[in-house]
Amino acid sequence: MLFNSIEFAIFFPVVVAMYFLAPQRGRVSLLLAASCFFYMAFIPVYILILLVTILIDYFAGIYIERVEGRRKTALLWLSIVSTCTVLFVFKYLGLFTSSFEGLAGLLGWHLPHTVIKVILPIGLSFHTFQSLSYVVEVYRGNQRAERNFIVYATYVMFFPQLVAGPIERPQNLLHQFRELHTFNYSDVTSGLKRMAWGFYKKLVVADRLALYVNDVYGAPRSYNGLQLSLATFFFAFQIYCDFSGYSDIALGAAQVLGFRLMENFRTPYYSLSISEFWHRWHISLSTWFKDYVYLPLGGSRVSRKRHIANLLVTFGISGLWHGANWTYVWWGLLNGTYLVAGSLTKDWRSRFFGSLGIRENGLVRKTCMLLSTFLLTCLAWIVFRARNMGDAAYIVSHLTRGWDFGSIGTPQFLLRQLPVALAAIVALEAGQLLWQSEFEVPSMLRRLPLPARWAVYSAFVMVVLMFGIYRNSQFIYFQF
Repeated sequence: MLFNSIEFAIFFPVVVAMYFLAPQRGRVSLLLAASCFFYMAFIPVYILILLVTILIDYFAGIYIERVEGRRKTALLWLSIVSTCTVLFVFKYLGLFTSSFEGLAGLLGWHLPHTVIKVILPIGLSFHTFQSLSYVVEVYRGNQRAERNFIVYATYVMFFPQLVAGPIERPQNLLHQFRELHTFNYSDVTSGLKRMAWGFYKKLVVADRLALYVNDVYGAPRSYNGLQLSLATFFFAFQIYCDFSGYSDIALGAAQVLGFRLMENFRTPYYSLSISEFWHRWHISLSTWFKDYVYLPLGGSRVSRKRHIANLLVTFGISGLWHGANWTYVWWGLLNGTYLVAGSLTKDWRSRFFGSLGIRENGLVRKTCMLLSTFLLTCLAWIVFRARNMGDAAYIVSHLTRGWDFGSIGTPQFLLRQLPVALAAIVALEAGQLLWQSEFEVPSMLRRLPLPARWAVYSAFVMVVLMFGIYRNSQFIYFQF
């Protein structure tokens, strides 16, 4: 079930009403049933795959807590391998099969051609990582094994963040299913406002930008440098608004029910370095890789060469997590290379700016850092969005060629789509500056009488509905 659908517009109020009317003892079971219904709206039989991973890690957590020494470590690895095997079969088997056949062809081996087509279960990468974090935290002694199967299954399947995160830690979410959540007007209204802001990002900004991005990136050799540059700029905001919009809807929906999920985005395009960008972008995933891959490898507490290797390995795996295409791996390695280059040139950059008389915390230097970080991020997004590395190389090499301002797009796009898209981006940035602190209402709205305030909210919702509910388009991160 899509958040941006009529089905969810009916499903969510019904679940909220039933949840607050139900006795405390039956609420977790109600949430589990609602989450199963939500997930089965995609492909019903795939809930069995999710059940397999839930059973594996539920029992693994209990037995890991009971034993010590090598048996404990063996159980941990058995759980990790079993859960990751499910992910590999459904997400990566086709990629590795085709890659092996291509390599065999280069070596002159003649293998029978096999085509493996398996529909990827929605959100498999997300709930796999959430389940793995539980097992690892039990192994480390940071989390008690959950004995109540209904509670654990609801932790993995909680519908607001089931298919695209945020990827929760058990210490933050598990205990909330045992707490009493009463109807709270402030939580409900704040959650609904955040959901509305998420729908704006998705339907008004991301879906509008996608109209141009999909055309250009679908056939990049048919467009000139100006069109390629504009599509790349648009994609940076499309993917941000699409994914952070989903996160806002998820966090808002959970807040309506009384739950608190972790923040996933903090205005990442205001970052002054690539390192800062990854502290602001998809926070639940970047911290997951930090806690469970980067730090176990040694992090930065090793030699410089080992530190560089740790960064590249972590970002390479992160890239592969994003999709079954080698372009994602190269995208991850490119971001890892950015971080390595930033670390190695930090002192040189300080001396360079100092020689020009530019103060370290001055506006000029911060502006240069912000723009350079955004441009590097956009270059990386080209590799992420391109269908293959050939297309990516073509786009990068032609960004500065053929800047014909009369060929930005068709007259229909110039007259209708481009102004709306640019206005949506401007409104997005203005809204984030006003509303980025826990999504509290801006002071100018707080001064209005309550009826007038809700009239503004209603008008905002009507604009969102007018621009996109009919499109019923999937969120871009549902493929992960």
